Amino acid sequence: MQIGPHRLPNNLVVAPMAGVTDRPFRQLCKRLGAGMAVSEMVTSNSLLYGSAKTRRRADHAGEVAPVSVQIAGADPAMMAQAARHNVDNGAQIIDINMGCPAKKVCNVMAGSALLQNERLVGRILEAVVRAVPEVPVTLKIRTGWDRAHRNALTVLRIAEAAGIQALAIHGRTRACGYSGEAEYDTIRAVKGAASIPIIANGDITTPQKAKQVLDYTGADAIMIGRAAQGRPWIFREVAHYLATGETLPTPEVTEIHRILLEHLDELYRFYGEVTGVRMARKHIAWYTRGLADSAGFRHAMNRLETVQAQLQAVDDFFRRSAQRHRRLIYLDPTPAERIAA
Repeated sequence: MQIGPHRLPNNLVVAPMAGVTDRPFRQLCKRLGAGMAVSEMVTSNSLLYGSAKTRRRADHAGEVAPVSVQIAGADPAMMAQAARHNVDNGAQIIDINMGCPAKKVCNVMAGSALLQNERLVGRILEAVVRAVPEVPVTLKIRTGWDRAHRNALTVLRIAEAAGIQALAIHGRTRACGYSGEAEYDTIRAVKGAASIPIIANGDITTPQKAKQVLDYTGADAIMIGRAAQGRPWIFREVAHYLATGETLPTPEVTEIHRILLEHLDELYRFYGEVTGVRMARKHIAWYTRGLADSAGFRHAMNRLETVQAQLQAVDDFFRRSAQRHRRLIYLDPTPAERIAA
C-alpha cells in the first residue's frame, strides 16, 4: 500500500492506542511483521509540548520509517500547529484522530465526537493538510456517531476534498464504544466509493479474520489494535496466512520469553526504571493472559517495584512453563476470547 511517498512493505498496520503504541511497542510490532505503526495520540495543546509525556511521544529515535504520528484536538489552528510541530520533530505521516470514543476525549469535542460536526471536520482536515504540505495526512474515524447517524461516506468525501491520503475506519460508532461486534458493511461501502486507500479496523483477532475482512470489504489494508497486546507476533501470523493460506504454529515458550525480555528492556530504557516498571506490568499481564498458572503470577507482578524483581519473576515463570510445555498452553481456546478477558 502507498501513502504519499511511502510504499509500505505490506498492508498490516498497528492501530494507535493510548498508553500502548509507544516507540518500543511500535518497533517491536514492525520487527514482527507490521508494515506501519501509528503512534498513540499526541495532544494539539501547545502548552503541553514541554511535558515529559508529550516529549516521549515525540521521540522517534531509531524508528523504522515511515514514522506516523497521530494528533488529537478540536481546534483547526491548534491542530495545524501540532502537525507542524510533529513534522519538525520527525513525523513522516500525520494521522488525525476522529475515532477515539473515550469520554475524556469526546467531552472536549475531539476524537469521534467530531463526527457530529461535519463542517468542523472539514476545517480541521483542511488546516492540517495546508500546514504540512511536505508529508501525507491520514485520518482515522468510526462509522459514525451512533447507529442512526453513520456518516462515514460523507466524511470520506470531506476527507478526499481536503487532501487526506488514507482513511482508517473502525467498524463501530462512537456510541458503541468497544461493545458488541464490529460491522464491516459501512467499511465496504466507503471502499466502494473511495479514491484513497481504505484501512479496515475492528475485531481483527486472527489471520483468518484478517482475510475475511479484507475479502469482504475490499479494503487496501487492515489495522490491528487490541489483538496485538501481548501478542505482537500476530502480524507475522497474518502476513504468512495471507501469503500462503497456512496457519503458523503458536510461538514456542522460549521465543515468547525472549520477545518479552526484549520488549521489557526497551521499556526500561525508554521510560527509566520507575515509570518503566509501571508500564511493563500491563504488558507482562497481556503476554501471560489466558495462560495456565498465570493468575497468581500476574497478581504478584503488580507488587514488584524494581526492574530486577520483574525480570526475575518473568524468568522464573517462563522457565517453569518451558519445562512443562514446548509451546504455551492457553486456558481459553481462541485469541478472541483471550482478548475479551
